[in-house]
Amino acid sequence: MRLLLIGFGLLLLGGIAVLTGVLPATEALALGERVLPVLLFAGGITVVAELAADAGVFRAVSGLLAGLARGRTVLLWLLIVLLSILCTAFLSIDTTAVLLTPVVVLLASHAGLRPFPFALTTVWLANTASLWLPVSNLSNLLATHRLGDGSAGGFLHLLWAPALVASLLPALLIFLLFRRELRGTFTPETVKPPEDKVLFWISAAVTAVLLPLLTSGLEPWIPACAAAVVLLAVFAVRRRTSLSWRLFPGPLIVFVCGLFLVVQSVHSLGVTNVLSGLGNQGSGLPQLLAMAGSGAVGSNVVNNLPAYLGLEPFATSPQLLGSLLVGVNTAPLVTPWASLATLLWHDRLKTVGVSVSWGAYIRLGLVAAPLVLVSSVLALWLTRG
Repeated sequence: MRLLLIGFGLLLLGGIAVLTGVLPATEALALGERVLPVLLFAGGITVVAELAADAGVFRAVSGLLAGLARGRTVLLWLLIVLLSILCTAFLSIDTTAVLLTPVVVLLASHAGLRPFPFALTTVWLANTASLWLPVSNLSNLLATHRLGDGSAGGFLHLLWAPALVASLLPALLIFLLFRRELRGTFTPETVKPPEDKVLFWISAAVTAVLLPLLTSGLEPWIPACAAAVVLLAVFAVRRRTSLSWRLFPGPLIVFVCGLFLVVQSVHSLGVTNVLSGLGNQGSGLPQLLAMAGSGAVGSNVVNNLPAYLGLEPFATSPQLLGSLLVGVNTAPLVTPWASLATLLWHDRLKTVGVSVSWGAYIRLGLVAAPLVLVSSVLALWLTRG
């Protein structure tokens, strides 16, 4: 509800900017054309993930991992690391933070393990591992039009090295911090069969088919929305009680629309011109670090989406744009509001009875964020074409 109210407030400010001429109507329409595919993808992938979770797909995958771990805690954790990276890369940061986290935490609790290391793993990797593909994060989708043909291949060609570093280094840090808790063994919980096997297998199949389609060259919103329509139709027949307007991320859509209008209005006023020097001094390592650092500071002070939108005009080369994405994707590990996914992660933890101190989260983030950011930018610089 708070997100929805803030979104309406931002929409009101954006509407006033358009009516008063601060934001020309032509610019607002152009912004709408650019943002619409991003919002359609966000809506479609959220519906798919929610319905797949309701059908038991995430529970089944986590149960499979527990079986593969053969009672070894560190192996279970490593498999969850891999699952978190893949889930973030293909199904987006929010899916990992919001839907995978409760399943992983309950899996750890039922196995007699402290949930915090596993919960921290999912939220850190939800943020840092979101550099792999355009669909991994909304900021990536916004950036694709600036990267050649906007394909997943072109995006991966630029960012594979920082994505690899940003996926492995946080996992290494968590292992070092919690290595004592990740030793030993656990007793796997017996995996219960899904309540509706037909619904489960259709949901699993739709999700499996969707993953490669998201990197096939089609605009991501097309397969995401098509998969959502298929699952909505199947649930309408098999489990109508699961269908409600809450499946659709309305508050997030309203918030993002309002945010885009306000940031574009700020650009029109020339307020951000003070940052123009960031993109006019080349693409050497100091410049890449400055761009990434600006994105990191902006993300942790305000939020990663407005930080990206505010700095995007000054990322005048692919390398600078890549470093900006490194900053806004990997650094939101400090303040709770730096990433919406982090706030949603915390709320989901409370629903399953797990309490996480923001103080502890911030202290760990202050250690991890600078290390991940600098290492990822260095990887980008070393592999620049």
